[in-house]
This record gives sequence, C-alpha cells and structure tokens, in this order.
Amino acid sequence: MSSTRQPVEPGTHNSSQAVAEQLRRFVLDRRLQPGDRIGREADLAREFRVSRPTLREALRLLSSEHLVRASKGPGGGIFVAATPEQGIGLSVSAAVATMLDAHSIGLDELLETRLLLEVPLAGLAAARACEQDIADLRGLLVEIEAAAARDEHAAELDARLHQMIARIAGNRLAGSLTSWIFEVFQPRLAVVIAPAVVETVIAEQHRELIGALLRREPLAAERAMREHLVYMRDLLSVVEDPLTDTARDGSSITRTATSNF
Repeated sequence: MSSTRQPVEPGTHNSSQAVAEQLRRFVLDRRLQPGDRIGREADLAREFRVSRPTLREALRLLSSEHLVRASKGPGGGIFVAATPEQGIGLSVSAAVATMLDAHSIGLDELLETRLLLEVPLAGLAAARACEQDIADLRGLLVEIEAAAARDEHAAELDARLHQMIARIAGNRLAGSLTSWIFEVFQPRLAVVIAPAVVETVIAEQHRELIGALLRREPLAAERAMREHLVYMRDLLSVVEDPLTDTARDGSSITRTATSNF
C-alpha cells in the first residue's frame, strides 16, 4: 500500500472516508480481483496513520458497497470481495429488491427500465462482437435449439444470453447495472407470466436476436431485443393470474416458476 497511498492525518475530518477512497484506488490501480488480500487491519492502520476505529469505519463503508470483506485467524486480513463494477451491481440489486418488497416500484416499471438498458446494449454487442464472442453465441444457439427440440424450459439459457450480450457490449458500468435483472427481477416476473408464456415464441425471439448478433447488425439486434422485452411487457399487462396483484410489486410470491424468457 505504501507505494500508492497518500498520508491521512490522524483526527482530520472525514479521515475514514479518505482512507476508504484510497483503498478503492488501491484496488483499481493494482487491478485486484475478488479474493485478493489487501492487508491486515493493524498494518493498514499504521500505514494510513489512523486509529483502528477510523480504519474500521473506512472498512465498514467499503463493506457496505460490497467491495471488501474481513477474515480472522491465521492468514486472515482484509480481502477484496468484489470489483467496483461488481459492487455496483450488488448494491443496485439490493436496492431493487428492497424497493420491490416495500411496494415502491413494480415489475412493469422494471420492464421499462430493461428496455432502456438492454436495447442499446444489444446494438453495442452486435457492433463489438469479436470472433470469440461469435463462437460463444453460436455455441449458445446450439444449446437453445436443443432445448427447444426437447420442449424444455430453458430459463438458465435465456439468462446466459442476456448476460453474454451485456458482456460483449463492452461497457462494464452499463453491464453492472443489469445484474439486478437476473438476481431479483426475472424470478419474480416468471411467477406472474409463466401461465401465459408461449415457449415457441420465446425460442423464435432468441433465434432472431442471436442471428442479428451473429450478422453484426446493430439495428436488427436492437429491434429483436425490443420485441422480446415488449412481449414480456405485454404478457405482464394481460395475464390473468391470482398472484398478479401482489406479484407485480414483488411481494407475496411463493410459487417457483418454470418458464424461460
């Protein structure tokens, strides 16, 4: 740490925030990954010339952002818990889950947010796909086609497709803002729309989307993604399900959905 840190004077206002910021920069500068060790608490306190309580407050701030974790015992210390973009994704997912549970946002509004995020990401992915990305997409298409031929639900394959598109798009910040879709949103939406989903329609939408990506056609990829998400939105608006009134805000969901989308 000594080669990159700046001194933090003991007792200065907001010294814990200053330590937290320098730890963030250290993780970024060193390109540390989850599981990498930052140091021991006692050593870090001496390094920054701050008290242990001040350092612990800085670590608490970073822990609340899902960026660090502490481990005790031999070999223990402070470790990277997530990269900054992963931390953003975890924070957003937690916030979305809280909003759903508090009835302050509904699934329809989150679907609208997906349209704002994932349509342009599909265009970027089509424009930026490299040869390895194309090979990965072809492999996924084979799996999707095999699942369709067996008339199997393939929620995991759909999630992989959307996550792959976010990765290929190459914008890490935008990609991190989509993690809530898979961690929080889709499991709740699936409960509502499962009875109305037509699997053959979903399979065809996947073919159209992957086809546009393979051809590297941004406008076609955006159109295919929009049609896919609008289909989800239309199902949500018309589905007749006893759980709909409560499930739209994410509460009182007890069934496990088997649909893929």
